[in-house]
Amino acid sequence: MNLVQATLTLPFDLADQVSDALMELGALAVSLEDANANSEDEQPLFGEPGMEPEQAAWGTNHVVALFRNRAEGEQVFGEILSLYAEDAADTAFTMADIEFSEVPQEDWVRLTQSQFDPIEITERLWIVPSWHTPENTGNRVNLVLDPGLAFGTGSHPTTALCLRWLCQHTLNGQAVLDYGCGSGILGIAALKLGASQAIGVDIDPQAVESTAYNAQNNGVSMPCGLPDFEQAKRTFPVVVANILSNPLKVLAPSLCGHVQPGGHLVLSGVLARQADEVIAHYAQWMPMQVWAERDGWVCLHGTKPSTH
Repeated sequence: MNLVQATLTLPFDLADQVSDALMELGALAVSLEDANANSEDEQPLFGEPGMEPEQAAWGTNHVVALFRNRAEGEQVFGEILSLYAEDAADTAFTMADIEFSEVPQEDWVRLTQSQFDPIEITERLWIVPSWHTPENTGNRVNLVLDPGLAFGTGSHPTTALCLRWLCQHTLNGQAVLDYGCGSGILGIAALKLGASQAIGVDIDPQAVESTAYNAQNNGVSMPCGLPDFEQAKRTFPVVVANILSNPLKVLAPSLCGHVQPGGHLVLSGVLARQADEVIAHYAQWMPMQVWAERDGWVCLHGTKPSTH
């Protein structure tokens, strides 16, 4: 059975009161929309970033409420009208002012999935949601990954930059540490590209769970744990960390300490304007430089001196 949507146009003060009453009396959902949207009278609600809006809604609002059926909606609005009738002889709206309409049933899962297509990182490496059939042609590597709670699906420039680095460097027989692993995408990709081992570390337990799930879904083994993870307490030929500039600076001694002499450190999550600052910060442990840039983000790379 289709749900029913009820729409009522009210001034700001009354819209706020009625929306609260609707939720208290059993509406499934309530939202406020600008009644003047897409017209000459439309007014922006928010100002510049960091500025609080003067009010929490527009001068004239569409109050949109969702109900299981029309009878339920009429009952709830009837109760609200009776409450206002006790306080004022002339209410601001009547039942005739409410527009009821059915909300068509949708396959929301399929609708959401349709928004995520396979992502080409390089000609060789593709990120493929599980509801797509991957193409197994030539030496193409398909990494099966669905959008989820943990960060990293391959669509963000920082993730794509790290993946490109992994694709363009020989990983055969090398162990990789994915620090701040999120979904585990970088470590799993490294394994599929020939790495002998990948270890994941993250501060978020949800990321640890997501990494384990995604590794299993891709037919690889990627041990993962929180920062005190025992299997991560050693050095690696390749260390990748896709986080943000401030955490990367805080973690600099630890990350560099995880790189074996002659090994590689790959950092991303750094804006192009932050690159020089991060490079200067890392200089006391190992030299870094910009490897590639995309959409205002950079990927930094460094090789740890053998005599350091």
